[in-house]
Amino acid sequence: MSEATLNTTPLDALNRELGGKMVPFAGYSMPVQFPAGVLSEHLHTRAKAGLFDVSHMGQASLHGAGAAAALEALVPGDMIGLKPGRQRYTLLMTPEGTIMDDLMVANLGNDRLFIVVNASRKHVDLPHIAAHLPAGVTLERHEDRALLALQGPAAVAVLARFAPAVAALPFMGVTPATILGAECLVSRSGYTGEDGVEISIPGDRATDIARALLAEPEVMPIGLGARDSLRLEAGLCLYGNDIDETTNPVEAALTWVIQKRRKIDWSFVGADKVRAMLDNGAPRLRVGIQPEGRAPARGHTEIVDANGARIGEITSGGFGPSCNAPVAMGYVDRAHAADGTAVFLMVRGKPLPARVAPMPFVPHTYVR
Repeated sequence: MSEATLNTTPLDALNRELGGKMVPFAGYSMPVQFPAGVLSEHLHTRAKAGLFDVSHMGQASLHGAGAAAALEALVPGDMIGLKPGRQRYTLLMTPEGTIMDDLMVANLGNDRLFIVVNASRKHVDLPHIAAHLPAGVTLERHEDRALLALQGPAAVAVLARFAPAVAALPFMGVTPATILGAECLVSRSGYTGEDGVEISIPGDRATDIARALLAEPEVMPIGLGARDSLRLEAGLCLYGNDIDETTNPVEAALTWVIQKRRKIDWSFVGADKVRAMLDNGAPRLRVGIQPEGRAPARGHTEIVDANGARIGEITSGGFGPSCNAPVAMGYVDRAHAADGTAVFLMVRGKPLPARVAPMPFVPHTYVR
C-alpha cells in the first residue's frame, strides 16, 4: 500500500513528531522505532516503562444477555464463567479446528463483553462474530477509540499517578478509569511478558494522554520493532507468523486456553478436530529454538535433523536483547520437540547448530 492509502491512528501526528520511523503494518502507517532505536527501546521497557501505540487493533463490544453464550460457541474459552471485571485470552476457531485469530475478551458487567482483535484480522473477525449473534445480542465497533499499551515494571505506578485505582488492579483485571477527564478502560495485561496495562481511550483524547504519560521520567515511546522482540522473548505468538488458519491449538501449545468446562461440553466451532488432535497427539509442536552462536534465524528458516532431513520451520526469530543472544520459535515434528533436542537451522544454505529450548526465554513478570 502507498503512504496515501494507509490508515492512520489518532496518534499519527505525535508518532511523527517524536521521530517515529513509519512503516506499513496491517494496513496502517505505524512507527517501527523511534530515535533511541529498537535495542534501547526493548531494554528500557524491561527496566522501566514503554508506551506503545496499538490503536490499529480492533476494539468492539458485544451487548445483550446472551452475549457470553453466543461468543462461547465460537471460541474454546469459558465466556459464561468469566466474571465481571476480568479478562481472558482466547481463540476464534474455524470449522477445521484451526485458529481464525487470537483475541482478548473482558466482561464489563451489565451484559457487555469488550473484545480486542488483531489489526490484520479485524475485517474478518468482526463480521464473523456479528454473523453468528442471536436475536438480542449486538456487536458495536469502537472505531473512534485509541489503544495504548504501557508496559514494564514501572508502568502501573506511572498510570496510578493519573488514576490511583489501577494500582490495585489484579493481573487480567479490567476497570473503567478517568484519566485527565477522559473515560477510559484499563486492563492489566500486555504483550511483552512484563507487568503493564492496556488503555482504551476516546480517540480525540489519545494524544493528550500519551503526552502526559511520556512526560513521566520512566516512560519512553516504543515502536513495533521492540514490541516484536519483547513478545518473542516472552514466547508469545504473533498471528500470521506463529499461528494462523492452518494451525490447530494443540500443535500451537495453546490448549491451556480451553477451560475445564469446555473440555467437557466440546461445544465450540471446530471442537471435534481439536479434541481428535488432543486425543491422538499432534504431528508437530510449537517450540522455542535457541540458536548456538550469534547468527539469528528469521521466519521461514528450515529446521533439519543431524541427517539433513527437514523436521520443521522457524516462524519467528531474531535477536533477543534481554538474552543477549538470538532466539526463535517454530514448529518441529513431535519426535524432535523435547527440550534440549539438537537441531540445525539452514541459514544461507549452511546448517547452523541449535537446540529446542523452553519458553519463555525471559521469565514473565506479570503481577500475581
